[in-house]
Amino acid sequence: MVGPLETALRARRDAGGKCLVPYLTGGLGEWVTHVQAAAAAGADAVEVGIPFSDPVMDGPVIQEASELALRAGANPPDLIDELGRTEVGVPTAVMTYANLVDRAGWTRFASSLAAAGVAGAILPDIPLEETGPWCEAADGAGVETVLLAAPTAPDERLERIVARSRGFVYAVGLLGVTGERSTLADSAVVIARRLKEVTDLPVLVGVGISTPEQAVEVCGVADGVVVGSAVVRRVLSAGAGAAAAEVVADLVGSFRSALDAG
Repeated sequence: MVGPLETALRARRDAGGKCLVPYLTGGLGEWVTHVQAAAAAGADAVEVGIPFSDPVMDGPVIQEASELALRAGANPPDLIDELGRTEVGVPTAVMTYANLVDRAGWTRFASSLAAAGVAGAILPDIPLEETGPWCEAADGAGVETVLLAAPTAPDERLERIVARSRGFVYAVGLLGVTGERSTLADSAVVIARRLKEVTDLPVLVGVGISTPEQAVEVCGVADGVVVGSAVVRRVLSAGAGAAAAEVVADLVGSFRSALDAG
């Protein structure tokens, strides 16, 4: 069954467009207004990070945002409940780590996402070979599990990743943690092309996508992009309050305009 996340991304792609999924840190200041601003500015979906104390995939910017959110009392149940009460207007997906999910219980966590209307989940520290318990719980709850594909993965592994992924395939643009880069890594285009050859799922590139120009460049092959650190850094600079929503809208809008112009 195709869920709302995949449906939204396919709709953009099938209309000849490119998909845009911004990442924002849950619990950071007036974060729900940031999510709403991103959606209103043209995001096809919004990825919300649930802060964790040891975020192995996240670079300094998102780590700082997560630490601030944790100090303010952010916790998974409250963030999921608040997201469920928020009118976003586009599908949402959460990104967090296996320790938090395992502590809650796979089935309980998946059910809480479904009850809140969250379409998808990204758990970057669960290897493909160990996704079984989570995927079973997520499938049962109707939550789309987005898997990551690293640029070093052999072809046979990519085929298994795309077969298990739901919503979209998250093509990791480069080796290393999240963060802004001055130029687009060659590996971003290569992994997008390799994935496009083995799946019809939307292929979105994330990690290292820092500017609208880089997004346009990689979308010469990919179906879209995930943009995280560039958005979160601006939220932090704006103080994470109400004013940050306007900053988010401006940045997401610039990505949307660039992708639409091609």
